[in-house]
Amino acid sequence: MTTSNHETAHQRVQSARRGLTVFFAFLVPLSCLGYWLTLHDEKGVLFLMWTPALASLFSRLLLREGFADISLRLGGRRTLKFIPIVLLLPIAVDLAAYGIAWMFGLAQFTAPATYLTASPLVLFVFFLLANVTLGTVQGLVGSFGEEVGWRGYMLTRLIDARVPRPVLVSGLVWSVWHLPLMVAGVYYAGPFLLLSIVLFMITVTSFGYVMAYLRLTSGSIWPVVLLHASWNAITQNVFDLFTKGDSALLWTGESGVFVALALLAVAFIVSRKPWAIIRTLPGKGEQPVQEPLSL
Repeated sequence: MTTSNHETAHQRVQSARRGLTVFFAFLVPLSCLGYWLTLHDEKGVLFLMWTPALASLFSRLLLREGFADISLRLGGRRTLKFIPIVLLLPIAVDLAAYGIAWMFGLAQFTAPATYLTASPLVLFVFFLLANVTLGTVQGLVGSFGEEVGWRGYMLTRLIDARVPRPVLVSGLVWSVWHLPLMVAGVYYAGPFLLLSIVLFMITVTSFGYVMAYLRLTSGSIWPVVLLHASWNAITQNVFDLFTKGDSALLWTGESGVFVALALLAVAFIVSRKPWAIIRTLPGKGEQPVQEPLSL
């Protein structure tokens, strides 16, 4: 490595570390405000979901970093090939996790009260189709706010700052960020709070590997925005809604044993694949620049 290249690499590391410092300096107070708003009115959760985006926006403006690396281009076929993962992964994981709980009587498959007259299975399919489509679209507003901050800013800065195991760290930060709502008892707080916290962190950190893989290998923020929205819609508006029982939160949901194990298995598979980073999608006729990433 030449002296010039060494200086450039050093500058990138220092710039990324400054960015992370400023990002977290904004994220913490903004998130505290978001927690307070959410605890007083559930509509405040939308502001909370936008705190990562706001923190990244303020960081970019203060440090004059620009916005190109968010990678808002759609990417054509390169991005479209990830759509099946975006829509099918939440269904596959939830069918495996919730299906085991239903099958062994650890939770009950029960249709919610509704004005629709149909069998529980028909209602389930109807709700599933509605949330794969309309529910996912509705969830884009909140998921965009999170992903612009988490995968559009924090993850790439962790990599550039040479933080050891950046994907793992980004997932841990993402999971810890949710914990105040769990401790307050308003978000996936199961019968045993400490166990719920541990399982939830396994779930979200594992899911973070999938999200990081999609963002870094696609070169676009949109696959993770869509996956985040579809996961919330399918898991919370369908599988959680059709699951009842005194121990349901112990076995299912984002703080449940089976969801945590299922996503841990997916994360293991993803982590075994070779990763090459595409920071931003190229223009028409250009080839993407790929960089190897060591997990």
